Amino acid sequence: MWMLIILGLFVVQTVTVLFAEYRNPSKTVAWLTIMILFPVIGVVLYYFLAQGYKKKRRVRRVGGQMSTETRAFLASLTRAVPHMAKLDVRIVQDHQRTFNYLESLTDAPMTSRNEVTVYTECSDTYSAMLAAMAEAVDHIHIQFYTIRSDRVGRGFLKLLTAKALEGVQVRVLYDGVGSYKLDKVFIREMKQVGIEVSSFLPPLIAFFDKRVNFRNHRKIVVIDGKVGFMGGLNIGEEYLGGDKRLGYWRDTHLRLNGDAVHYMQHLFMSDWCLSTGTSIKKVGRYYPEHRIQGQEVVQIIASGPDKHWDAILEMFFAAIASAKSSIYLTSPYFIPESSITMALKTAAISGVDVRIIIPLKADSRLVHWASLSYIEEMQQAGVKCYLYHKGFIHAKVLIIDEVMATVGTANMDMRSFFSNFELNAVLFDPSTVAKLLQDFQTDQDNSILLKQQDGSKRSKLQRLKEVGARLLSPLL
Repeated sequence: MWMLIILGLFVVQTVTVLFAEYRNPSKTVAWLTIMILFPVIGVVLYYFLAQGYKKKRRVRRVGGQMSTETRAFLASLTRAVPHMAKLDVRIVQDHQRTFNYLESLTDAPMTSRNEVTVYTECSDTYSAMLAAMAEAVDHIHIQFYTIRSDRVGRGFLKLLTAKALEGVQVRVLYDGVGSYKLDKVFIREMKQVGIEVSSFLPPLIAFFDKRVNFRNHRKIVVIDGKVGFMGGLNIGEEYLGGDKRLGYWRDTHLRLNGDAVHYMQHLFMSDWCLSTGTSIKKVGRYYPEHRIQGQEVVQIIASGPDKHWDAILEMFFAAIASAKSSIYLTSPYFIPESSITMALKTAAISGVDVRIIIPLKADSRLVHWASLSYIEEMQQAGVKCYLYHKGFIHAKVLIIDEVMATVGTANMDMRSFFSNFELNAVLFDPSTVAKLLQDFQTDQDNSILLKQQDGSKRSKLQRLKEVGARLLSPLL
């Protein structure tokens, strides 16, 4: 009798997963694997974690879908690129389908009055952020996935406290899971000087509300509505090499001045509203006119549960599929969605120079094992795969044909594509792309080229780890 009951429960949970996740076979396999290995625990986890994906409709109702009025308002402030008029005609012609897709993103048009600075050293990035914030006269908006209350975090706190006491309006938004170690005393000190602070979906609330999968992975700093910073860097000592196991931390971050900052500001304000339930009023105050004369074309693209389309995934796919000569990719985690996997393999087989850099040292063993299983598949198609050995590489960069690039917060994994709130900038300026190319070459020089025969030397235990991690990879 007990065996029949257990068998009946297993059939019910299996059918439930099949019906709920039929649109994503890889996720179905991952959840069924967990339920087979951990029958009771698997069902509980599925109820509280997987069901969160179905909450997208509710998140969309209160989230960041841009209204017609907001879209018109931002368009009035910026100089959009009409039919890519500011871009090299040959580049547009060679990547016509990619540009057609980019033009279709009405919530994120290409803008042409921008100046971009690329940072590759974390210390330089922090110095630039702090220097820019020190010049703030009206407001500072800060959003990070992880904020530590360590020496680096307290350096930011000291400056933000001083600016708040000067009368500058300061808002700080952090992710509840990414910053779960953030000291309550640290938060209280911010509030005591008038800094507005909010946690995006605190873990306990998100768990019981079945929205714990929706993490805000964006990193945004906007100062006076004119200067913006975004990229892969969070706030903490490990980003300055404070983690003894990982050592040197390599990341890519951007400073933006110009029209693109308005769209970063809009994303911060949307996330603030979603987190706090309150809208930031006096909109004109936060979107001031600027005098930037730069001509760099930049497109800010956001994705997340509050969007109807997986814009960053689609942008990656369109760019990779359009590549004619080269695809250079850097990502700390490599768990690509099936369409990206096929696009990269097809490009390599077709003669495109495809190179991927991932870390040799991993901050997550399970994710690293899963990444290696995909890397082996890439190698079989002719992709050159490198393991960065200087320290830990956390940069998220994709360069196509040496003429366009994207930098941001999105990793090359399914969590970034489908669950997280992410932010990327698409860049076209030759000097900016050249800088990213130079950085990629430097990173490649600090990496080990994996040879296909290296894979055959892996032990059976290592292969088993990679197989298991790959089965679970859609949930990582």
